[in-house]
Amino acid sequence: MFVFYRCAPPQSKSFSIKCGPNVHYKVTSPAGVRSAAPYPLTPNSVLIVTMDTVSETANDSKVPAVHPIIFQASCCLGSLAEISLDVDADRDGVVEKNNPNKGSWKWGPNGHGAVLLVNCDSETTYKKTLDSEVDEINKVSDLQDMSKMILRTNGPAELPEGYKLTMHISQTTSENVRVFRPRTSNAFYGKYYIMVVGTDTLTEEVPYLGGKTELAFFVEGLRFPDKDFDGLVTINLSLLEPCGKGFPETPIFTDTVVFHISPWIMTPNTLKPVEVYVCSTNDNYTFLKSIKNLVDKCGYKLKICYEYMNRGDRWMQDELEFGYIDSPHHQFPVVLDSPRDGDLQDFPYESILGPDFGYVTRNALNEKVSSLDSFGNLEVSPPVTVNGKSYPLGRIIIGVAFPTATRGRNMTQVVQDFLWAQKVQEPIALYSDWLVVGHVDEFMTFVPAPDRKKFRLLLASPDAGYKVFKSLQKKGHGEAEMFPGLPEVISVNEILSDKKLQAENRYVQNCIDWNRDVLKKELGLDDEDIIDLPILFKVLEEKTGPRAVAYYPDMVNMIVLGDQLGIPKPFGPKVNGRCALETEVRSLLEPLGLKCTFIDDFAPYHKLLGEVHCGSNVLRERSPFRWWNLEL
Repeated sequence: MFVFYRCAPPQSKSFSIKCGPNVHYKVTSPAGVRSAAPYPLTPNSVLIVTMDTVSETANDSKVPAVHPIIFQASCCLGSLAEISLDVDADRDGVVEKNNPNKGSWKWGPNGHGAVLLVNCDSETTYKKTLDSEVDEINKVSDLQDMSKMILRTNGPAELPEGYKLTMHISQTTSENVRVFRPRTSNAFYGKYYIMVVGTDTLTEEVPYLGGKTELAFFVEGLRFPDKDFDGLVTINLSLLEPCGKGFPETPIFTDTVVFHISPWIMTPNTLKPVEVYVCSTNDNYTFLKSIKNLVDKCGYKLKICYEYMNRGDRWMQDELEFGYIDSPHHQFPVVLDSPRDGDLQDFPYESILGPDFGYVTRNALNEKVSSLDSFGNLEVSPPVTVNGKSYPLGRIIIGVAFPTATRGRNMTQVVQDFLWAQKVQEPIALYSDWLVVGHVDEFMTFVPAPDRKKFRLLLASPDAGYKVFKSLQKKGHGEAEMFPGLPEVISVNEILSDKKLQAENRYVQNCIDWNRDVLKKELGLDDEDIIDLPILFKVLEEKTGPRAVAYYPDMVNMIVLGDQLGIPKPFGPKVNGRCALETEVRSLLEPLGLKCTFIDDFAPYHKLLGEVHCGSNVLRERSPFRWWNLEL
C-alpha cells in the first residue's frame, strides 16, 4: 500500500490525525514505541496506514488527514493503491505476485532471483541480424526469448494529479538489457511493442491502467557475462510525487527486481547428440561417406557444409563450439564462433544462426590470434565432484603455454575472460603449447562409461604405444609393417630401433603426464578413471622450438556419439589380418559397452595435422541440471 502525501509546514512541532472509518493507522517513534496524540513531528517518526479495501476511485476514502499543531491548515493524503513489479523470482516459469526475494539474486536449489536470456538468435533467416541488435520486435515469437515482467496494480481508476509511474535503470544496465511493452494506444503507428528502457533510454513513464490490472513487460538480455559484467541486471519502478512548480518530482516508493543473465554453457561428450556437422571438400569423399554411415547408424542428423561455404577449410571443430543458454521458461543452443576466422568464418553466422539458435563471438582486436584460439583447444569435462565441491555441468578445459615459459602461444585473453565469466563451468588450463597445432583434443577426450564416475578420460600415451610394439616384436612380429599399403610403410623393428623417435616420445610422455596430474587433481580422478591409448608422436623443429605431432593417426582425436565412437584408423601392423593397434583399443574400450568404428582420415586430415574430431562437430542436448541451482 502506498500513501500519497504532501510535506508538513517547516515550523511544525507536532500533529494530529483524522481519518474515515475504513482507514486505520498507528504512529511509532524511532525506537518502535507507539506514540499518543498529539504526535511529535520528528524526522524518524513512522506513520503506518492500512485500509480494509483498496480505493476504487481517487479520493473515495480519505486516508488520515495530518494536522500540524502550529499551522491550522490540514493536508489531505489522497488515496491508497497497491502496486507491484513482479518477475519469476522463484524460477518455476510463472511470474508470481510480489515475491519478497525479487530484488536480489541467490544461487542454489533454495535460491531466488529471475533469469534472463541473451536474445542472441535471429527470428529472420534472410539478411540475418541478431535480435538483440534489432530496434523493434517484429515477430511475436521473439517474445519467447525474453523474460516476462508484470506490473500489477489494484487501486483507483487514475492517480492523483501530478503523480506518475516511471521505470528506470542505470547507465551500465542500459548496455545489458532492454525492456519492451505492448502498446496501449494507436499512437505508435504500427509498433505492437515499444521499448520502455534500454540502450540510450534510462527512464520512461509507464502507464497506470487503474483498477485491478496487469501490464506485461518483456525483458531482453543484450550481453553475456564477461570480465566487466557479472550477469546481474536491476530494473526499478518508482511512484513519483510532484513537489511544486519548478521542482522535479520525487520518488515516494520504488520497487526493484533483479535478473541474472544465463551463462553460455558447454556440453560434454556424455550428453546425447542431436546433429553432427562436417565439411565436404574436393578430397574427403571417403571420409565423408564414413561419417555419414556412422551418423545414420546412430540415428542422428547430419549437416554438411559444402565447398561454396567452407572454401576448402575443413576444420569444423576449430571454427566453432556448441553450447546453450537456459531459463525456466525457454532455452536454445548458442554457437560460439572462434576468433581464428579461417575460410569457414562465415559458416556459424550464415548457416547456423537462426530462430532459436543463437550466436556469440569474441573478437581479439588487440591480441595476436594463434592456433590455440581454435576450438579443438576448448573442451569440457562431464560432471565431477572434487574434494566435496560439485561441478554438475563439468569444467571447461583449455590449452595454454607452460606456466613458467617466457614465450609461447596462449589462447587470447578476451576468450579466456569470457569463459571464466560464465562461472558455472570453472575452467582448467592445461599445457598444450608443446604440440605443433597446440590443441587439447590431440591428447585427451572423454567417453561415457556405465560405472564409477560414468565416464573415462582417454589420454594419448607413447608408453602404451611402445608397449604394443614391443609385445609384437617379442611375439615374432617385428617385420610386421606400420602403414601397410602406404608410402610411409615401416616395420615394427625399425620403429623400435629409432633412438631419436624414442627420445622424442619420452619428452611427449612427460608433457602428457604433467597434464595427467593436473586433470587428476582438478577433476578428482583416480588412475582407474583414465585409459591410456597407444599413440606415438614425432617432434618437428619449428622456428620457435621443437613441437610434436602424431606419428600415425591420433586415435584419441575421435568423435563420440553416445556409445558409438568414430576413431581415426591408425594403419598399424597387422597380425592375422587384423590391425594390432585397433585390436588394443577395442580391448580397452569395448568392455565399457562402447562400439569402435575406425575411419580412414589419413590423406585429407592426418597429413594436414588433424583427425576425425578436428574435422567434425556435434550439437548435443542440454544438461538436465539447471545452472541457477549451482551452489557458488
